[in-house]
Amino acid sequence: MAYTLHEARQAPDSIPIPKETAPVRTRAVFSASAASLGAHHAAPSPDMPITPRRRRPQLEDDSLRLIDDLTNRPMDPMFSDSRLDKRPKSAFRVWSTRVIVFIICVAVGFSGSIIVQILHTDPRKEIRSSLAKELTQQTKHLNTLNSEVSSLRVKVENQSKKLANTTKNDTLTYDEMATGTIPVTGPGITLTIANPLAANSDTTSGSLPRENSSNIRVVTDGDLQVFIQILWQAGAEAISINGYRLGVQTSVRTAGQTILVGVNQVQSPYKIQAIGNASALASAVGEKSQRSLYTTLKGAGIYPQITTSKSITLEAASSSEISYAERAN
Repeated sequence: MAYTLHEARQAPDSIPIPKETAPVRTRAVFSASAASLGAHHAAPSPDMPITPRRRRPQLEDDSLRLIDDLTNRPMDPMFSDSRLDKRPKSAFRVWSTRVIVFIICVAVGFSGSIIVQILHTDPRKEIRSSLAKELTQQTKHLNTLNSEVSSLRVKVENQSKKLANTTKNDTLTYDEMATGTIPVTGPGITLTIANPLAANSDTTSGSLPRENSSNIRVVTDGDLQVFIQILWQAGAEAISINGYRLGVQTSVRTAGQTILVGVNQVQSPYKIQAIGNASALASAVGEKSQRSLYTTLKGAGIYPQITTSKSITLEAASSSEISYAERAN
């Protein structure tokens, strides 16, 4: 004999269930057609005899309760309700649901990738980038001031000539060229040395020019000092690095991760220009004369390039004001 869903739910259980542990028998709230669903059990036939339901003994045993639940209520009510709706769904509804779910998945994935990227971002890079920009601005301002000082010095010398009405002393001119306080022009060579390609860093990430892996060999201030010493010994009369003239108060050193010529920051490639006997200078810093030095540099992927020029112009070196030194009588 079959019963309706309502009658089946109202029929007494063989073992009663306490109220605090009774399952909630409600239809799925997400089912749009749950309200219109009817009974899915066959109604009893009037000709079919009614067989009285045999009641089982009521026992207060948890194991028997579990067996009774598995035997009499094996299917979850929400799963049973979900099988009642057999009406076909429209294609628009199906595809609109898929599109919405796809958009939600893309949005969640994109948001997750942004969050992961933010968590992996090194805040120190922004600080280094800000400090590097500030240093670049200050360096440009200093270069502008040095240019103004050189221009004013030239004007002072011109006015001194007019007032004294005398020609400039050859000894004074020689001393000024030797100390690098005036621009000079003459034949010479250009030595270009650059970091290996593996040491190139992304400047947009906030890394400094020489901030690379410790396993990669880059050009150091010591390498530049070695070439400068060789050029001075070979008879160079004026030297500059990346356009910055070397004077009596100019040093080549490393500050943090940056090479400085005086107070000016220089980056790879480093272009060393020297005025003097071009052939003698090129031979002095060439590979034939400096085999061990070139072997070490080539082992790190650094290859110096030398070119000769008939005319090279080097600007004057920056000089500081003298406050304590005085001329001895």
